[in-house]
Amino acid sequence: MSLPRLMTLLPKRLNLSLVSTAALLLILVVVNQPLQTGSAPQGIVSLQMAATADQSMAILRSWRQEGMLWAQISLWLDFLFVPAYLATLIFLTNHLMRDRPGVRERNVARWVKALFVTAGAGDITENILLLNNMDPPTDMVSLSATLCALVKFTGLMLGCAGLVIIRAARRHPLAHE
Repeated sequence: MSLPRLMTLLPKRLNLSLVSTAALLLILVVVNQPLQTGSAPQGIVSLQMAATADQSMAILRSWRQEGMLWAQISLWLDFLFVPAYLATLIFLTNHLMRDRPGVRERNVARWVKALFVTAGAGDITENILLLNNMDPPTDMVSLSATLCALVKFTGLMLGCAGLVIIRAARRHPLAHE
């Protein structure tokens, strides 16, 4: 199935959120390019996973002044990206649940949405911690940001696994397929 055909089959608000999420993701990927250094091979993700002040400081030093500006831009843009990806994932969950009236399926969908919201809350908290951990980094804030990043990634992965389960458990195909 082609992308234009798929886009006509999905609800408009899901399409809009998909487009905005993809656009913001593309911008974040571009902004992350100057942040990839020997100390930070994954760019901003390396800072998110730096659990100590020493690791954080090594990453910040490798970025120099220009990189610090890009890191701050990335973190501020992520405040826009979080609601965009949350909306997309919740709209997608609703879309996959539209012909699933069962109680078990509804409970799974509630858990999936809760995982996504938890991931978003972890992401926002992580961004706040990282913005406050740049001069100078501390062990407590670095570790807290890393734990928030782990909550974010775990929530997103388990939520996506839940979407796969919802889709795989479908007894009958969607009407438009």
